[in-house]
Amino acid sequence: MSFVVWYNTRCPVCDAGIARQKRRLIAAVKAGAIEFRDINYEPDVLARYGATLDEIRRRLHAVDEEGRLLVGADVAIEIWRRTPGDAWLAALTGHSLVRPITRFAYDRFADLLYAWNRRRGHW
Repeated sequence: MSFVVWYNTRCPVCDAGIARQKRRLIAAVKAGAIEFRDINYEPDVLARYGATLDEIRRRLHAVDEEGRLLVGADVAIEIWRRTPGDAWLAALTGHSLVRPITRFAYDRFADLLYAWNRRRGHW
């Protein structure tokens, strides 16, 4: 099983960010170690975890190799950990003293982006 990230391709900011990460993780993507999937094609895929389509459109969601659900900033940190040259960013934002601030900042940005997407009709 690979690390699978679900995101909203209809969000231009999300889609551009994931496209950038895919390019930086090309070897891992080709090897099947990480997958990026459009939640709009699999809207109920994370229902067994209790995640709704709107929640997944609002924040990144991922399932790791052990089947654990990660949400929001924790997904971003894990992606950075796996991205060549970004391990330092994962270590910094994922540090036990900094992670609550990372989560707070991520959640506020995600809320603003979600509201912007709704106003623009990016569904």
